[in-house]
Amino acid sequence: MDGVHTVELIAFLAFVAFATWLDLFVLHKDDHEIGLKEAAWTSVAWIGIALVFSGYVYWQYGPVLWMEYLAGYTLEKALSIDNIFVIALIFGFFKIRGGLQHRALAWGVIGAIVMRGILIFVGVGLVERFEWLLPVFGAFLVITGLKMLKGGGEEEETLEQNKVYKVLAKILPTYPGFDGNKIFTKQNGKTLLTLLGMAIVMVEATDLIFAVDSIPAVMGVSHDPFIILTSNVFAILGLRALYFLLAGIIHKFRFLKIGLALVLAFIGAKMLALPFGFHLHIAVSLSVVISVITISILASLFIPEKGKHGAQE
Repeated sequence: MDGVHTVELIAFLAFVAFATWLDLFVLHKDDHEIGLKEAAWTSVAWIGIALVFSGYVYWQYGPVLWMEYLAGYTLEKALSIDNIFVIALIFGFFKIRGGLQHRALAWGVIGAIVMRGILIFVGVGLVERFEWLLPVFGAFLVITGLKMLKGGGEEEETLEQNKVYKVLAKILPTYPGFDGNKIFTKQNGKTLLTLLGMAIVMVEATDLIFAVDSIPAVMGVSHDPFIILTSNVFAILGLRALYFLLAGIIHKFRFLKIGLALVLAFIGAKMLALPFGFHLHIAVSLSVVISVITISILASLFIPEKGKHGAQE
């Protein structure tokens, strides 16, 4: 990474640290429950900040990296919507209520930023050193997209059936209750995870699993680590507000998985075609990503579910 990017990265991480501190320890230090109005305004604010930053990218680096940033941000934002299904399941299982949900998400976001930063720089470094990895990532995304399409009608596993939870429950000493908003508690001289702490660990673990899909996907639209990192992080920073905005209606986006599957398969196919000299302009990639995700969301909202229309008549 060159000197300009290094200065920008330091400034960006300083902003992320300040915004997280402000959110967690000033605006929400009382762990109050997030209402729809607050969630909507916060979500709009984070989207606005991300778009303002895209203006800086355009001014500093031109239209190509600007479109790469927008494509990466849109893709990660859409994938984070899918992540809300799993987070809602985790919170329901551990009975995380009200303001504690925001605290769990806030700490989860901090861990996600650290993990993704490491994964992005390791991934970009590997691709720069071993160019053949891009088609490998492409094949992985195509397979993932096809699996999502095939499994679209299957029932979701419960958290008790989740393999990650089973392993963590055996390894991590957990207190079967809460201690205010503490992540750890002392019981009989032992330090144990509270249920809030266990929920945060599960959110981190599931984000790591989602990152295995999303980071190769964003690398399919940009090879610049600064663009990949900033687009990822801005999408993640808006995840908390988006959760409180959509958690109650997320089930209505029934075509979103199909849209995401098609986008992942498209980007994977694009990466597979690179060794053969076939290269799509980033404007085409951006248009496909935004169009497919938008159509899948609109279809979910306006196409009535089978059986419901008849039942209402």
